[in-house]
Amino acid sequence: MGSSVPEIDPAEIYIASEIFDASVIFHTINDVVAFVLYMHQQIPSTVQDMSVEFDSLNSEYKQLEMDMGNEVKASFRRKHVSRMREIKVGIKRLDKLMKSLLNLETALKVIINEIPTVDGVILALGGSPLRPQNVYVLEFPRGIDFSNVGDDFARNKAAEALSRKAIRTLISKGAGSVAYPGPNKLFVLIKAPSSFNQPQHFLPKRDFKYNRKIVPLRLLFKCRNQDQEVATSTSEDLIWFQCRHVIKGLAMNAMPEE
Repeated sequence: MGSSVPEIDPAEIYIASEIFDASVIFHTINDVVAFVLYMHQQIPSTVQDMSVEFDSLNSEYKQLEMDMGNEVKASFRRKHVSRMREIKVGIKRLDKLMKSLLNLETALKVIINEIPTVDGVILALGGSPLRPQNVYVLEFPRGIDFSNVGDDFARNKAAEALSRKAIRTLISKGAGSVAYPGPNKLFVLIKAPSSFNQPQHFLPKRDFKYNRKIVPLRLLFKCRNQDQEVATSTSEDLIWFQCRHVIKGLAMNAMPEE
């Protein structure tokens, strides 16, 4: 993977090939991204809780706007204006992060739907993908051609089970044991055929190498009932693609100015 430091053996996670599909891949990657952000204190709470908070703030703001249009009392309006100002600050703080997460989800769905199999994923946390402070590598079984699911990436039991197992394994390996005092960036790279072309979401990096002397934490997903590794069906070269949607952590103790 490009590190000059010897890599530790990957943690192996087994899954039955018959339930290994695009939805499972998507939710596993997405949940590990959320886990890495939370465990390294790049977000104040889980992504799920932050999504609920963001939606609640937007709903409350819209309701207050409606109430303001029907109220003439000066005291009422002053109180509402003050509350709307507070909510606006909260929305502004979360808006860019939530958009980045949504854009990343879209990009993952695009690449998973357009390539026959996902071979590897790199999550690089730091100021630059070339000089990360932490690296997480997810390696998926080769030769397992999961069916495209179109727009149906609904979370199923298999996806839920694999995500939980992946996160428990990461915790057991010490993931997130190091926190950083300020916001960092999370870069996502995926290995795909060189013919893959979605420039609005991904940039080709070919033989991507990071030069930070760190040991990546690797998860190797394997099919329990696959006797041997099947050769990848495509004859195309696999190269790394970097997702354009970089996720920047929040400054925990700083609030944006209005």
